[in-house]
Amino acid sequence: MRVSDPIDAREAQIARILGSEHDIAALREHVKVIVHGPAFKGSVRSGQFLQYVVDQSIAGRFDSLKERLIGVELFGRSPSYDTGEDAIVRVTASDVRKRLLQHYGMNGAASEFRITLPLGSYIPEIVRDKSAQANLLDPLELPREAWTSSLLDHPVADPARQQAGNLAVLPDLHDVPEKRASRSIWPLASIIALVAIGVTGWALYFSRLSHTDAHPIPPYPWSTLFNPSHATNLITSDPNIVALQEVAGSELSLSDYANHKYIPEPNKLSPDVTRFFKTILWGDNSAAGIDAPIAAKIAALPHTGTAFNVRAARSIQFSDLKNDDNFIFLGSPRSDPWFDLFSDELDFKFVFDQATGQEIVANVHPRANELQRYVPTALGWATGRSFAIIAFVQNPDQNGQVLLLAGADGEGTEAAGKLATDLPRFSSVLRNCASAQPRANQHFEILLQLNTMTGTPSNVSVVACHLLPGNSTQKQ
Repeated sequence: MRVSDPIDAREAQIARILGSEHDIAALREHVKVIVHGPAFKGSVRSGQFLQYVVDQSIAGRFDSLKERLIGVELFGRSPSYDTGEDAIVRVTASDVRKRLLQHYGMNGAASEFRITLPLGSYIPEIVRDKSAQANLLDPLELPREAWTSSLLDHPVADPARQQAGNLAVLPDLHDVPEKRASRSIWPLASIIALVAIGVTGWALYFSRLSHTDAHPIPPYPWSTLFNPSHATNLITSDPNIVALQEVAGSELSLSDYANHKYIPEPNKLSPDVTRFFKTILWGDNSAAGIDAPIAAKIAALPHTGTAFNVRAARSIQFSDLKNDDNFIFLGSPRSDPWFDLFSDELDFKFVFDQATGQEIVANVHPRANELQRYVPTALGWATGRSFAIIAFVQNPDQNGQVLLLAGADGEGTEAAGKLATDLPRFSSVLRNCASAQPRANQHFEILLQLNTMTGTPSNVSVVACHLLPGNSTQKQ
């Protein structure tokens, strides 16, 4: 039987399992173990957030667990701050969800409590199993080799895929047979199960924006991408694949991704985590939270009658790219493996650095005053420097064109999308790059540098711009 109001159910569950001071002390100790463990290492903000929402829940102050109130009370924002512009609460909550998944993926079998933060509310879900081993080892005392394979020794590295509110179309986990998902996986699955906004839903909305009324012709390269004789396809990123790579401690190749071999080495994962990922990957279409605003901005550009489609990265195959349509890809290779299909055409390439657990930008053809490596300093959504790429290239062996909007983190992808859809500024950047109006089908790469703070890009500047060979790969 399903509870009609999941928030009320969570509040009642918390009150039920915390019936004494001993119970409260046990939960506080459990939170302390999590916050000081390897899953939350390097993210003081996320630890503070988890501590805050649990403390407020213990005290019964559920009404205070609203985005604006959390921003004011926990992060020191003014009471009138714009939650639409400052996404610190949503971004931090998303990071907490991922880190809780990592913690219980390692320690769940021996944990008396399970804490999750379902989407749609900042009231945690707390489940208690008194039959579990309450005296679980402190993760700080575990040997390093026990958790390095899950990349838990550094902050989560790819917020492009972790921005607040991953958007997903998922099966209703209440309807998944028990043979598919055992009871032990339910607390983990609830992290994703409540995500309700899907790519297919807003694809219909965007298609309505792609009307055929008369519009001025957009500037280059949009004038090429929006060609009435060919459809334009926007491919969103895949944040769940990022989470899988982080937990597995391995990189997913484009070949495995295209062949739906998402867990190439399942023996690296615990049975609980393996079942969890199989559950969320089953029938799933997903996108990072920052993808929807970018797609909306692109859909609002004048299309001159072009058909505009939005699809999830995991829903397409190689055969879908073997035509003369134009494509726009969101996200770097770690969140959208299809990006690697075009890497050979680029001077600026994303490379995953195992030492720091993040993507850096390698410059394979550095020019005067350019660096060979551009390394972000904003790890785990911290304040710092990051980078992004806007690239316009040929679809290999096809006549269609491809626009790549990708950041080393979510803020970077957001910055690339904002610049590319700011038509006057984007046109000015391209004119400066080409020292004149770009010629037809001129391919290019733009490297952006930006500052990140509380999940928002700022001070975006052009570091380098490379003009690339023209239609050298065009089929004859």
